This record gives sequence, C-alpha cells and structure tokens, in this order.
Amino acid sequence: GGAAGRRGGRGLASATKAQAAMTLMLGAVLERTQARAWQPSPSPSVLRKRLELSGPKEAGRVTSVVQYLPDSAFHEHGHPDGEEILVLEGVFSDAAGDHPAGTYLLNPEGYSHAPRSAGGCVLLVKLRQYPGPSRRQVRVATSDPAAWQPLDGGGSHVPLYRPDAGAPAGEQEAMDLVRLPAGARHA
Repeated sequence: GGAAGRRGGRGLASATKAQAAMTLMLGAVLERTQARAWQPSPSPSVLRKRLELSGPKEAGRVTSVVQYLPDSAFHEHGHPDGEEILVLEGVFSDAAGDHPAGTYLLNPEGYSHAPRSAGGCVLLVKLRQYPGPSRRQVRVATSDPAAWQPLDGGGSHVPLYRPDAGAPAGEQEAMDLVRLPAGARHA
C-alpha cells in the first residue's frame, strides 16, 4: 500500500506512480470508486465522484475524483481556502500551463483559474484544504524519479510542501507523497 498526506493536517490520501509513479493506495481509492456513477458538476463536460463532503454541496470541504471529458473546460472560478490536485490520467491545463499525469498542484487561498483539458483527464481534487493567506502556489512533478527520496525503514517520498520561515502557526504543516512497500506502515 501507499499513503500520502500532511504531517499535522489534512492532505491527499494517495501516492503516485503515474506512468511510472502511481501506487497502490491510489489504486485502492480508484477501485472503490469504479462502481460509483459519475455525477454532474457545474460544467456539463466535467464529472465527479465525491469521496468526502463536509458542508454545503458546492461550497464545502470536499474530496473528489474528477473527470474532464476531451475538449472540456470549466468556467473561471476562485478557490476560497485553496485547492489540491493530483493529476491521475491525461493532461490538465490552466493559465499556469499543461500538467500531465503525476503532477501535484497546490493552489493557495484566493487562487482563480479556468481549467480545461484537450484530451481529457482524471484528477484527485481536494477543495478548501489549503487555507491561509500566506500560502504559496506549488507544482511538483511526482512522475520524475529524481523527485523521490528514500525513507528510513523502506519506501520513498516526494516532498510536496514545506512552510516558509515565519509562517503563522496554523500554516506549519508539511506535505509529502509517500510510497511504501506492501505491508509496511508509516508513522
């Protein structure tokens, strides 16, 4: 199995080996969602499967698997309290560029974009997971083998986020994507 997350906070519960970086925990998440039907989103060409929702339907903290159909786009929208994205399949695009499978995106509170996908893509998305006005935008290519660092006791990890020096106490967590050998546990 594998796991990813924040030390001391909420974070993506997956690991990657995208076309050489998505791992078993992510596979388990996708297996459990395969039987679920895709649900509409505010964009007719973007579908979702909610894994967790806390609060109002279109304004709460939510974790979803999201599918952009080929040649799809989502209207310009903001992200109060930020957003985390892990591109699972295909290429996700916005004004910041094209983000292929294995890309981890961390967009801070107040970030706004008009995302799209020419060929279609599947994402793991967490909304309202990254509050804090001092946060910065992060992009990590987790599919790059050089990004992975060994862990004591086996497995490996990719550092996704480290707080800037002097960040407020509520913004001190660190986030990593972790890949563990089968049967291993990580504290």
